[in-house]
Amino acid sequence: MEYSDWIIVRGAGDLASGTIYRLHRAGFPVLALETEHPAAIRRLVAFSEAVYDGSFSVEGVSARRIDSLTALDSCRENGEVPLLVDPAGVSIARLKPRIVIDAILAKRNLGTLRSMAPVTIALGPGFYAGRDVDYVIETMRGHDLGRIITEGEALPNTGVPGMIAGHGADRVIHAPSEGVFHNLASIGDLVTKGAPVAFIEREGIKTAVPASLSGILRGLLRDGYRVTEGFKVADIDPRSFERKNCTTISDKARCIAGSVLEIVCDAAVFGGKQHGK
Repeated sequence: MEYSDWIIVRGAGDLASGTIYRLHRAGFPVLALETEHPAAIRRLVAFSEAVYDGSFSVEGVSARRIDSLTALDSCRENGEVPLLVDPAGVSIARLKPRIVIDAILAKRNLGTLRSMAPVTIALGPGFYAGRDVDYVIETMRGHDLGRIITEGEALPNTGVPGMIAGHGADRVIHAPSEGVFHNLASIGDLVTKGAPVAFIEREGIKTAVPASLSGILRGLLRDGYRVTEGFKVADIDPRSFERKNCTTISDKARCIAGSVLEIVCDAAVFGGKQHGK
């Protein structure tokens, strides 16, 4: 297989993993690029965990960390998604892929250029379609979620997660101080508002991280991660009966992935930038 046949996805967190999963299941060869220390909260549905564990599966699809591009073909033959630690995207110039997708979700552009590939796609705010990349996918929950933007930007980040059972901002827990994060609970646990789910240790002092509300711990930062004050460390679903959501790709990620697949299929059929052009 030619290197140019591969689709490169920058980022492998939970939303990115929805796109990686959908493209892989559709038969496209996908290479995921990650940082040395990913900070996914919804770790049970994030291929980025392969950085730490060597391999990781999401809904039956496995990603495997590779150390060089020579391992691409073996991953493909084994039905795996290769994942390479390459935060700067150095491998993009070598592979010369037809499609590059920025799924870092940093709310700003960390170095993805329209010139990187014939077709470039970015998820969420921080990019201008038609200038920085060819297409931007709306990631804000609401009527326009998943909308393919061919000129312009996604809605700006509000910093407030979508409402679930009447809860929004209080669903997410942020680090009360800097230090090393240590878990006291696990993803999938039922937690009670005010009860500690973790603690942060700095210079021998431990600061408790209490649950912001009662519900299921849907996401929790990896144990031992060094955090700064205000760093996102956990996510609670107030619906105590939705434990399966902890291990399955979200509706939001699937919606976004469907829009990406639409663009990729257009490019595969027509050989270039066609969608909406």
